[in-house]
Amino acid sequence: MNDELNRQLYRVGTLTYTRKAILMVLFWMLWADLCLSIMESVPALIPLQLKWLGASDKIVGLLSGSLSAILSVMLCPIIGMQSDRHRSPLGRRRPFLLWATPCLVLSLILLGFSGPLTTYLHRLVGDWFGGISADLLGIALIGVFAFSFYFFNTYIIQIYQYLFADVIPQEVMGKFVGLYRGIGALGGFIFNRWLLGLAEQGYTWALYGGSALLYGAAFMLLVWRVKEGDYPPPETGAHTQRLPELIRQYCRECFVKPFYLKIYIMAMFYWTAWVSFNTFVIIYATRATGSGYSGCLGMSLDNFGKVKGWTLLLQVPIFFLIGPLMDRFHPLRILLAGLIGILAVYVVGMFAISGTSTFFWWWVANAAATAVFSAAYLAIFPRLLPQAKFGQYFSANQIFFSCGVVLAPILCGALLDQVKNYNVLFIWAAFFTALSLLVALSLYRHWKRLGGDSGYVAPV
Repeated sequence: MNDELNRQLYRVGTLTYTRKAILMVLFWMLWADLCLSIMESVPALIPLQLKWLGASDKIVGLLSGSLSAILSVMLCPIIGMQSDRHRSPLGRRRPFLLWATPCLVLSLILLGFSGPLTTYLHRLVGDWFGGISADLLGIALIGVFAFSFYFFNTYIIQIYQYLFADVIPQEVMGKFVGLYRGIGALGGFIFNRWLLGLAEQGYTWALYGGSALLYGAAFMLLVWRVKEGDYPPPETGAHTQRLPELIRQYCRECFVKPFYLKIYIMAMFYWTAWVSFNTFVIIYATRATGSGYSGCLGMSLDNFGKVKGWTLLLQVPIFFLIGPLMDRFHPLRILLAGLIGILAVYVVGMFAISGTSTFFWWWVANAAATAVFSAAYLAIFPRLLPQAKFGQYFSANQIFFSCGVVLAPILCGALLDQVKNYNVLFIWAAFFTALSLLVALSLYRHWKRLGGDSGYVAPV
């Protein structure tokens, strides 16, 4: 019986896997995901590092949310077309992981040591710039290191997600994405439950450095152990096209068809809500009411980390269960259910949260609904986008919604500076989630017109 199962073949492109081989690919991809999720949890400290130095909410929104979105707008189309057309003995995706990973590791280590570096540089050059304060110099250094981190992380996240469509067979994609999201939530739980509180104890440098080295080792193993197949040659003349021609081709292919525009707009509204809320929720939870702001909970950072950690852990079984459902019912239907749940939870949050206990149970509900959406969101792309130019169309989605997200944290931060009431976060998130749901319903009807479950072919 075991031999019969092992002889079952899975195919994607020119790759053919036995059951044992596909399990090994899934293991290395998911191990890298676990380490990536731990690493990506650590820059959630950037808003706190900035607040400790006296930065305004607008600066926090710019450096913690908008900066990464600006880089996505600039880099995603380049990364998509660059990797789709790249050919090397390592494939078209892994070479980018190979060079970007060490650069990201260095950027994280510098973020972790921004405090000691600020002290050293202020003593050395503080008088050169009209007596610049140590806090202002520290904010500037964090901005530089955050830019470097977001730059290389944009490359890595994009390429890693493109790799899904190239090495994971369609028949197990839903299960893989469910596991991917579940493992990611587990990594977030590990960080928030046991590690986040260490930042208050002066171990910020250890959190950044340890997560960076763990991530670096995992992605080097991924490049070594996960093989890409053979790809058809890129379009004739692709490598000789001039920049204006490339831009025209990119826009003509990605931004003309209404079906793809609906995907992009749906994502833009959702991430406008999510990025803003997650940028400021740590301040909402830990700042005390009476410090000039109302609607805050005054939790300790350690308690906040425990609450967030447990809610992330509760997402894990949801992610594991949602994978087979996506393979059976199509991820687009699951995505709609997730958006309805998220909208309901944000509306309830406007009125129901009164302290740590109610915040915990509210976040449990939020985490459950978000788990359903986020798993389905990632799974729709291999099912809806053209395979030959997957990176290009995937990047078009990133650049489109990033244009909206660039301003979202800054505007949300400016609004908070004006009203000084963090309950506005729930109104902001509910409004943009509702817009996302309306566009998703239109996308679903369009998908049905294009053939739906039985006859859909990606329009090109």
